[in-house]
Amino acid sequence: MIAVVGPGDATDPVVLEAAERVGALLAAAGLQVVTGGLGGVMAAASRGAKSAGGSVVAMLPGDDVTAANEFADVIVATGLGQGRNVVIVRSADAVIAVGGSWGTLSEVAIARRLGRPVVWLHGWTVDGATDPIPIAETPEAAMAWLTATLSAE
Repeated sequence: MIAVVGPGDATDPVVLEAAERVGALLAAAGLQVVTGGLGGVMAAASRGAKSAGGSVVAMLPGDDVTAANEFADVIVATGLGQGRNVVIVRSADAVIAVGGSWGTLSEVAIARRLGRPVVWLHGWTVDGATDPIPIAETPEAAMAWLTATLSAE
């Protein structure tokens, strides 16, 4: 299972198109997608995964399963608020972050602390990091990085 994380309020068409393409590439590779289940990048990645015949797990921050985007197959209403970011990352074998926000940064940081592979597409750079986060320029590059990283483990 691969987590696709990013801002729920993203409106940049470049970021949303990238997230949708990432979801489609993951599904085409036979990988299950897990997201935070809401809008923006999460909905775009979920839409992409569904369009390629994949399945999507939505880890919602609240208690209301009806808050999930329409592309979720499995909905988990965690009731944990932002704490659900830990559940998303712990559920995944790797993380692809698309776009930047404080919530996305927290998921990237959690992934790094837990030793989960993470790559960032259209995201932030973290100045001063002694172990920089890999940056992908395209969804295909993110997928190539993911494939190489997971096969090396």
